[in-house]
Amino acid sequence: MEVSDSEQGACLALQVFVFGWRIIVGSIIGFLGGALGSIGGGGGGGIFVPMLIFIIGFDHGSSAPISKCAAVTTVYYNLKRRHPTLEMPVLDYNLALLIQPMLMLGISIGVSLRLVFPDWIVTILLVILVLGPLTMAILKGIPIWKKETILKKDVVKCLEYGTVGEESGNKPVSSSSSGGTPMKTNSVVTFHEHIGSEAVDQKSIPSCPSNGSLKNINASKQVKVTIFENVYWNELAILVFIWVAFLLLQINETTTRSMSYWILSTMQIPVSVGGSLYQADSLYKGKKAIASMGVAGMKWKKHQLIIYCLTGVLSGMVGELLRLGFSFILVPFFLELDIAPQVSSATATFIVMFSASLSAIEFYYLAPFPIPYALYFLSVAAIGGFLGQHVGRKMITLLGRPSVIIFVVVFNIFVCTILLGGVGIVDVIEKIELKQYLGFRNLCQRHA
Repeated sequence: MEVSDSEQGACLALQVFVFGWRIIVGSIIGFLGGALGSIGGGGGGGIFVPMLIFIIGFDHGSSAPISKCAAVTTVYYNLKRRHPTLEMPVLDYNLALLIQPMLMLGISIGVSLRLVFPDWIVTILLVILVLGPLTMAILKGIPIWKKETILKKDVVKCLEYGTVGEESGNKPVSSSSSGGTPMKTNSVVTFHEHIGSEAVDQKSIPSCPSNGSLKNINASKQVKVTIFENVYWNELAILVFIWVAFLLLQINETTTRSMSYWILSTMQIPVSVGGSLYQADSLYKGKKAIASMGVAGMKWKKHQLIIYCLTGVLSGMVGELLRLGFSFILVPFFLELDIAPQVSSATATFIVMFSASLSAIEFYYLAPFPIPYALYFLSVAAIGGFLGQHVGRKMITLLGRPSVIIFVVVFNIFVCTILLGGVGIVDVIEKIELKQYLGFRNLCQRHA
């Protein structure tokens, strides 16, 4: 990786942590970015980058790896969480293992494209390419919101009348007191609390039961498990192995386009393809299943697995090129697969963690960024992420709408596009004023 003298000077100038108004404003924005990112998935890197550049005064090279560290802070929280409706972790490890290796290959391609494309083209692509995932998320969120509305109305009907109506033949939900006066059972309250919890199933809209009791609607309490029992260690070990392999290959790349560089770069292909191919073969033969997809995650066709792997490459390539992050493609894609919003957000953040940590370590090894600032904003993002997860779950419980996560994703994508687009426009204006070259660059002359 080649870093300019001015960028290195900017990094060294910020080695000493200086508290002031910039830190206060940056902390507020970083806290909100970490909170929103933890709910919507991805860690809020698209909010961190503009904040670090415009407010703290970092260069572009230092801002990107520090911002990506924000995704790491929410993973620990999700490691112990369970799926809202199924007996499995909220993190879908099998889905992550299918997507993650190819995503890391896409990141390498995106880095090369970013070195070649001028900033003004990247800014235009940012606006154009973000429309697809943004539209997908909105179109997926609206029907789920409507289902939840019908579900809540169904609950009100149960509470008010104790039945869904004479046509259904259901019996009133009541019990007799000592005086024979009908009264609602406590199970109605239990059902109402269940509707307002995270365990609302997006694919079904239950109505009042016909057996005179609502107790059977209340979801059975999930078995409490430890973090150790909640992790799929085999899949995690493979993901860590691929992460280490990419780290060693990329750190050992030379700063010039020598033969060794191209050999090491090419070796990333068998590592990523091999990891995803192993998982795809297991899914195709039925040895494994993506349980969060329900029945659809148990039977696979070859073209489906190819499309999902290519989606991983596309997410890494576009996310790295635009510096918007990878979750803005992954979360809408997971939602299209009918994966619950909570699982989509958590799994996307889990996938982003590997690439984010890889990028941060690689950048620091080749061009050290200011550790005091990195640790401070990592702590701010961690606090924001933990509180964001806690408040997000409380909101879902209170409102009875898991679709809140989808609209947080939409908000994150919109805000990040505006902010990063602003960064790109400012860069282009500065280069025009300085009469710098705005055309395509030569890949063989730079490596960043």
